[in-house]
Amino acid sequence: MISDLRADDDRPALPGVSRGDLARLVRGYAVALAAEGLVAGDTVALAVRPGARSLATLLAAYHLGLRIAVVDPTAGPDVVRARLALAAPRLVLADSAAQAVAGWAAPLARRAHLALPDLRSLGTVKTIGRRLPGSAPLLKPLQGQLPSPYDGDGDAVVVFTSGTTSRPRAVVHTRASISAGMKAAHDLVRPIPGAPILGGTFFVLLPALAAGAPVALPTRRALRTVSPQAVYLTPPQLRAALADGCRFTGRVYSGSAPVSASLLAAVRKAGATEAWGVYALTEMFPAAAVESSAKSAFDGEGDLVGDLLPGVDARVSSDGELLLSGPMAADRYLGSDPFEWVATGDIGRVSDRRIVLGGRAKDMILRDAENIYPGLYEPALHVPGVALALLVGVPAVDGDERVVAVVQLAAGFDERSVREALRAPLTRMGSARPDAVVFAPIPLSGRSRKPDRRAAAAVAAAALSTGDEPHSRFRRWFGRSRPEIAVFRSSTGDADRPVCPAPGASFSPVPGRVGEAAAAPKPDLETTDERSNGPSEDDR
Repeated sequence: MISDLRADDDRPALPGVSRGDLARLVRGYAVALAAEGLVAGDTVALAVRPGARSLATLLAAYHLGLRIAVVDPTAGPDVVRARLALAAPRLVLADSAAQAVAGWAAPLARRAHLALPDLRSLGTVKTIGRRLPGSAPLLKPLQGQLPSPYDGDGDAVVVFTSGTTSRPRAVVHTRASISAGMKAAHDLVRPIPGAPILGGTFFVLLPALAAGAPVALPTRRALRTVSPQAVYLTPPQLRAALADGCRFTGRVYSGSAPVSASLLAAVRKAGATEAWGVYALTEMFPAAAVESSAKSAFDGEGDLVGDLLPGVDARVSSDGELLLSGPMAADRYLGSDPFEWVATGDIGRVSDRRIVLGGRAKDMILRDAENIYPGLYEPALHVPGVALALLVGVPAVDGDERVVAVVQLAAGFDERSVREALRAPLTRMGSARPDAVVFAPIPLSGRSRKPDRRAAAAVAAAALSTGDEPHSRFRRWFGRSRPEIAVFRSSTGDADRPVCPAPGASFSPVPGRVGEAAAAPKPDLETTDERSNGPSEDDR
């Protein structure tokens, strides 16, 4: 794709940005990164909002053979600090918004579940895009010839998933696995030149751009002004779009969370020519896919997630866990040996390359298409007065889960004092903040008397459904009934909710925000950044 970008190409790439603009940004950032003394194999941390500059920075880093460590501002400052300490970046690239989240805007950002540590404590920081007072020095795209491309293999992207603050877990994709994943996504989505595609993950956007299709994020504004050939939305985004009465065009793909047959059927009924559920992991994207008609026709036990994509192999371990391998599989976890097979954490079965899941084997909680790993956050809940604390998932609508903290008081402590002590750690949990906190004894099981997560989840579910019982001592906290706690998620604002695109709307490279039709001056690509309306879960 990089070699096909030309400075004189005026076809649209993103709203307000032509392919020529993108070509100049990629070349300018590649020259600038090389001027910083970075060489193939060095790690660069990236905390830049989705848009032309984040895309150009990623492509420039890939061109030079650098390794990108993705920074997730919703993970909480302690988790981010531990993760980047493991990745050891030589340079931290952040836009002014990320630096504000880490600094003067931290109190306001926490209300949006965003929090970052002082980025300067993690390494040398450079600003991408418009520099505001107090921000780090600007990494300005430089003039000059595009450096020679790195043509070997090696690490390309580091994406952090589970683990703990003391031992973070990071998925390492190589240049080979990234390329294979992009090809698989291309073959699944089937982009054609000139017709737009909406999506929030680079695994969808990059293959589309490489095929000559313009792209945009699936925001409310974009869906008002674009009639796409294909769109990728998470299940929560799809449900919101359908609730708004959205009519779809072209092909619709959904993943990052369980996709039910009824949801895909509703998408088809709303006008989509095809509706697909995609099974993918951070360690392997994509792995399998199923079209609406096949999913609706399945009447067996479990959840049909589809046929394995070409090149993907699967088997089931002795304890029933689904294992995957293939060219798009990640190489390893950072600091660990290479994978022989990727353990999915899902119980499943394989028949004639068709995958049917029977539940999750690991502790991960899935809320709003975001993976939440309890081990990252449970240590912070053990403040004075807490004997045991677990984060558990309670089933909600359409495969989603509610996150509940179950807290067992230590002897001699009262709930009021512990509730106050928990205020600060709950505030720092970012997107993992619980929907409810339940005070209750945590059940134990086994010879070692370990906390029983399944039984604790049952306790939480009973609390959420029936409230306090006469002989129990647990209490519930809810965002609206106990607003002073300030630990619960708020609903997505209208500006970011997918809605039905206007009838007959078409795509054009209109200057301004992604998907915004209002005319505005052409942005100065040397000093400003594209304004996008927020990232998808899978780009972290």
